[in-house]
Amino acid sequence: MHSAPGYELRPTSDRLRETLFNVLTAGNSAALDGTIWIDLYAGTGAVGIEAISRGCGTVYFVDATAHAVDLIRRNLRSLAVEAGFEVMKQDAGRGLQALDLRGVATDFVFLDPPYSMEQEYRDTLDALSHSTVMKTETIVIAEHFKKFDPGETFGPLRRYRRLEQGDAALSFYRMENSVGENHDRE
Repeated sequence: MHSAPGYELRPTSDRLRETLFNVLTAGNSAALDGTIWIDLYAGTGAVGIEAISRGCGTVYFVDATAHAVDLIRRNLRSLAVEAGFEVMKQDAGRGLQALDLRGVATDFVFLDPPYSMEQEYRDTLDALSHSTVMKTETIVIAEHFKKFDPGETFGPLRRYRRLEQGDAALSFYRMENSVGENHDRE
C-alpha cells in the first residue's frame, strides 16, 4: 500500500484494521458480502480497500485532497481493483451531501480525519445523524486518538462500543432505535 511522508496521512495500522474487520464479521466470512461502504477522510484508502478484499459490493472513497485521491487510485491500480468503488475528491460534508442526493444508502461508514482535527469528528458524526445515507442498521466507525473522545451521542446516532489498541481507538455508532438490538455484525 502506497503512502506519502510529510502529509497528514496516517493509514490505519494493519493490526487495528484486522481488529476492525474481525469485530464486523464476528467469524462470518460472508458478513460483508455485497455491503455498501463510505470511507470518509479516506487517505490511502486502506480500510475501503480491505472492505473490497472481503467482499463488499461498493466503496465510496471520499477525501478532500488531490494527493490522497491520487494515492487511493494508485493503491487500487496496484492491487488490480477495477470495479466496486468510486473515488470522490470532496470534503466529508460535501461528499455526504452528494451521496444523499444520489440516494445512496450505506451499511458502513468509516471516518478517520487527522487526529488533530477533533471538531471534524463531531461535525461529521452530527451530519451523519441527519443524513439519508444512514439506514437503521448502518454502523459508523470512527478511528481516533484513544485520549480523545469524539462523543457518545449525535442526535439519534449513539456510540455502542469502543475499542482501544495502542494509541488508537475505534468508536462504533448506530442509530438509537437499533442500539441494543442483537445484530450479526456486532
